[in-house]
Amino acid sequence: MTIKSKFLPGILGAACAVALGFAATAAQAQEKIKIGVSIPAATHGWAGGLNWHAGEAEKRLEAAYPNLDIIIVTANGATEQANDLEDLVSVQNIDALVVLPFESDPLTVPVQQVKQAGKFVTVVDRGLSLPGIEDVYVAGNNPELGRVSGEYIKGRLDGKGKIVILRGIPTVIDEERVEGFLAEIEGTDIEVLDMKHANWNRDDGFEVMQDFLSRFPQIDAVWAQDDDIALGVIEAVNQADRADEMFIVGGAGMKDIIKRVMDGDALVPIDVLYPPSMIATAMDITALKFVSNGAVEGRYILGATVVTQENASNFYFPDSPF
Repeated sequence: MTIKSKFLPGILGAACAVALGFAATAAQAQEKIKIGVSIPAATHGWAGGLNWHAGEAEKRLEAAYPNLDIIIVTANGATEQANDLEDLVSVQNIDALVVLPFESDPLTVPVQQVKQAGKFVTVVDRGLSLPGIEDVYVAGNNPELGRVSGEYIKGRLDGKGKIVILRGIPTVIDEERVEGFLAEIEGTDIEVLDMKHANWNRDDGFEVMQDFLSRFPQIDAVWAQDDDIALGVIEAVNQADRADEMFIVGGAGMKDIIKRVMDGDALVPIDVLYPPSMIATAMDITALKFVSNGAVEGRYILGATVVTQENASNFYFPDSPF
């Protein structure tokens, strides 16, 4: 089963509510169900949002289902995360695991061992190196994030203009996003003046954009790909006093960028979601495995929703660190 929908979080929320109504009695009759959630520590903005949404989901799910015990552990590296998984199985005796691997390769065997121990496994965002280990896979849609960003810029520029691209870290994720973007603008009169890696980092975004601004007298639009990068780009553009010449498209759903969109900031007219709340989606799906009689196994690919001034309030979480 593969689900691709920008409405998936809302659908799952409704599904959880229905499951609560029909399955609460059954859940209360069961032994305590333990769900381990293993995620990277809040080492950067998106991961900070991930941690916040995991905590919010834990409170919500445990309140809705008293027999659920959700155990969240965070790791600063792959080795630490592998040790966490061993403890979750051998010490905490979890029934299910929700894991966003710090890195794919080093976590593949540890997650496989959790599965071999008879646990239900949900993998989030970064897939494992071997297919078929997990019962559920939840992720954002990287090619679609690139395509949707390109579609907006193409339409806004009426198919012609000069743009610059700030890439992320050299990874498969970055390649998928860039390929989706370039395919969308292919055949137009949009000229990509240059593209450079900014490593999903605000300071790098600032430096790369400063270089672009010094070299190109005309820039009509900037694809920053990521909201951390976009903050650096905004700072560089404002310092150069060129905000009236261009617009910036980022991605992920950072609250600072969403607020700008919500307030009608002409420099940041939209954002494209790659939501850290996908961890909450994964936790919801995993909980449904134990509190309802519905099948949940499969792949859930979240839509790359375009955030506009009209819908931005739906994606604004002021208490989140991201």
